[in-house]
Amino acid sequence: MERESRAVDLEQLLIATSRTFALAIPLLPEPTRREVTISYLLFRVADTFEDAASWPRGLRIEALERFGRLLQEPYEIEEVSRRWAEEVPCEQPGYRDLLAALPEVFDAFFALSPEAVHLIREHTLRTARGMAAFVGRMTEEGELRLRDVADLKAYCYIVAGIVGELLTELFLVGRPELEPAAPRLRERARAFGEGLQLVNILKDSASDATEGRRYLPDCVDRAEVVALARRDLSSAGEYVLTLQAAGAERGLVAFTALPVQLAHATLDRLEEAGPGSKLTRPEVYAIVQRLNQALDGDQPAV
Repeated sequence: MERESRAVDLEQLLIATSRTFALAIPLLPEPTRREVTISYLLFRVADTFEDAASWPRGLRIEALERFGRLLQEPYEIEEVSRRWAEEVPCEQPGYRDLLAALPEVFDAFFALSPEAVHLIREHTLRTARGMAAFVGRMTEEGELRLRDVADLKAYCYIVAGIVGELLTELFLVGRPELEPAAPRLRERARAFGEGLQLVNILKDSASDATEGRRYLPDCVDRAEVVALARRDLSSAGEYVLTLQAAGAERGLVAFTALPVQLAHATLDRLEEAGPGSKLTRPEVYAIVQRLNQALDGDQPAV
């Protein structure tokens, strides 16, 4: 007997589990908005397992592997969802709500176009498998230490560079006008995601360390990571301008430009005030307003 699907508000799940992307995703045109919303929620599930600092390493790996299998064949999704919602240590109530709503998220996922389902599944699988490999390197106490800049870049690729690649492929679906720009976009997709992740790592380095996640290698000067983040954000800016020059819809340009602008401003704040510093709500609002004014005036988005 087929189960009866509950009505779940994907937008509310997004708001409960995201900050920057909850601001940016509503800017997207449909059907890309729904595709990216579901993609974000699926990636957030994998993140939740990876980040569950008080959960044993073996259970985290098992959950990531089971999640990958469910993306291909969602058998017993209701039972697994209930168990995860009860057992996985979650830092935010919204993450537990997401785990409990997985059957409905999967229903929405498999209702997307076949091309979108294929793209989202393959990219999410790569991230889940990569996360499991990094979790496997943790000590029994759950501590992960990245070795050097190459290791840091490899980690950022798994958790964010792949996201940049997925977004690019979803943008290209059904938009033949963007095909001439596709090589340039694909070339910068990895840096787009990596730059945003590096800023998050720099911002959260102190709180991450208390939970055993030392993403900043001990042998690397913090200034070197800041410089890497700035180079990646420069490439991310080129990505946005490539979309804009190719005639992409305003929503695609705004969606990509806003996180880049926020990352630049956050990085400036971190250099001024140190780790843990955040933009205020009025500052975020001002950045959104400046972006809207630039797009209204047909000016560069970044």
